[in-house]
Amino acid sequence: MPARALPFLVLGVVVVSFAAILIRFAQAEGASSLAVAAIRLAVAAMVLAPFAWLRAGAEMLRLRGRELALCMLSGTLLAVHFWSWITSLEHTSVASSTALVTTNPLWVALASAIFLRERPGGAAIAGILLTLAGSALVFAADASRAADPNSAPMLGNFLALAGAMAASGYLLVGRALRTRVSLTAYIWLAYSTAACLLLAAAMATGVALKSLPGAAWIFMVALALGPQLIGHTTFNWALRRLTATFVAVAILGEPVGSALLAYFIFGEHFGGLQFAGFSLLLVGIFVVARGEKFGEA
Repeated sequence: MPARALPFLVLGVVVVSFAAILIRFAQAEGASSLAVAAIRLAVAAMVLAPFAWLRAGAEMLRLRGRELALCMLSGTLLAVHFWSWITSLEHTSVASSTALVTTNPLWVALASAIFLRERPGGAAIAGILLTLAGSALVFAADASRAADPNSAPMLGNFLALAGAMAASGYLLVGRALRTRVSLTAYIWLAYSTAACLLLAAAMATGVALKSLPGAAWIFMVALALGPQLIGHTTFNWALRRLTATFVAVAILGEPVGSALLAYFIFGEHFGGLQFAGFSLLLVGIFVVARGEKFGEA
């Protein structure tokens, strides 16, 4: 395990941990969740475009049929992931949202067992049960806040889980494509598809983009350049030097980092039941991730 890769992986986790915080700041400046998701993907796709076409332009022009359709499907799932997760942050705490949206290994393992006939081992089953128990505790803890007319934590939690499921579909499609499509071509096509869909949805629903205040744009561009490009690119870079399992487990630092940042910046506290739920979630994801190599997508 090359030690020189570890600082970069830690940097990636720290940068990605700021995603939920930047989203909250953008929402506070009047940016809708759909606008945040659309701008995040659009800026990321535009920044990547010159590099992608220089490195993989010929490959992308040769893509036809099934490969192109799968790239577009992956982008559609990515759009659903970002829209649902970013919307969840309007309704539930940063800690609950980021903990639930990182349950990808659970859904990837279940989908692999159902659709790919990959039988999960004993450790994977134990991890799935722990993750489900942790999710149940998070929902139970947030149910007490549902009586607040200005809060809908249960809705936010369901949206975060929907975001995790969509991200899992994105990872599974990417896993199938990576044997035939390079990482550069795949990521740019997926990002561009997601950006086009989200921008179209924003225009169709009358979501304001041009009239947003400058501060909102600063937070959204920072979201694209930081967590989206630096954070996720670092993870993909680390996958060439560290095991996929190690990287997957390291990414579990995101909900921890986000929860700590939310505690100090927004004063978001969580009680004993919620903490127990987070702990079970992280342990369960860790156990499932040890048997999954989903991160290579």
